[in-house]
Amino acid sequence: MTASKSHAYFTPEEYLDIERLSPIKHEYIDGQILAMAGASKAHVIITGNLSALILNHLRGTGCISYATDMKVRLPASRLFYYPDLAVTCNEEDKNSNEDFILHPKLLIEVLSDSTEAFDHGDKFADYKAIAEFEEYLLVHQNQVLVERFQRRADNLWVPTIYRSGDMIELTSIGFSCPISDLYTNLSQLV
Repeated sequence: MTASKSHAYFTPEEYLDIERLSPIKHEYIDGQILAMAGASKAHVIITGNLSALILNHLRGTGCISYATDMKVRLPASRLFYYPDLAVTCNEEDKNSNEDFILHPKLLIEVLSDSTEAFDHGDKFADYKAIAEFEEYLLVHQNQVLVERFQRRADNLWVPTIYRSGDMIELTSIGFSCPISDLYTNLSQLV
């Protein structure tokens, strides 16, 4: 769904101006402004669990995590996405007054039926253009399942699947936890 305006193309600057005033979040893709769907209860719980775990882990490391409301601007400047969680250790990102970051090393998406294909496909392909981007985590909300993609030195992305009983490893930030920690308060899944 696009924002209503008399023309079909918006500049990045127009998008940022609209987004600062909007009561709902939008992503920006090649001049189009697309409204984001609301999140399910499970999505919100998983995102909160991840945010708490990673925030506590990052204390004193010089890295910052952003949950849900921080945009990532891609290098071509024609794309802005809202990941569910982003981690940056970049000084430019940490010291900027902008309402977006440019240099995330870890991006996390909690999958929903309506976004799963996009998060696996075009969005992941677009994120790969970020030089500092090292790790991508896709967390399923309808089952205990996490997919991790890790960039290797040869720019090859290696997948790892985590299921019930596994320990999740995020090497980009030196973090690990039982997968069940991501699904705390979702008793129907754990």
